[in-house]
Amino acid sequence: MHLTHRPVQPGDIPVICCFPQGPDELFYMFPKATYPLTPLQLSDAIAQRSASIVVEGQGLVLGFANFYKAEHGGVCALGNLVVAPAARGHGVARYLVQCMINLAREQFAARELWVSCFNHNTAGLLLYPQLGFVPFGVEERQTWDGTRVALVQMKQVLG
Repeated sequence: MHLTHRPVQPGDIPVICCFPQGPDELFYMFPKATYPLTPLQLSDAIAQRSASIVVEGQGLVLGFANFYKAEHGGVCALGNLVVAPAARGHGVARYLVQCMINLAREQFAARELWVSCFNHNTAGLLLYPQLGFVPFGVEERQTWDGTRVALVQMKQVLG
């Protein structure tokens, strides 16, 4: 499948809101949001973040991500990453993360790109090391229903 990326547009927001298929998936994507994800919650997050992009394939929006931290010459931190359910397992997340790595380098001249991944997010935990991310910390967090989880922090040096 041929993939492209572009900045998010207002018309993409309702589509992206349908990607998380339950409270757990939404928690992986956007821990502060409440399920179901609403256009207002997502729009507010986009307004507070940097470099919000979508991935398209075959004329459809298939993925979304942004930076919740974007320091020029410092650290960028990847957030709100989500892939459309029908597009999972087809390289969309890999392409999306690679786009964000390039944005961190080119737009922000970042030295490091950080990503955080919850311990139940097996797909993310397996993907990020393949793309050059190395774990550097673990924090205890609570899910939307109060369950204890581990947030694995990873980074990639971009120098």
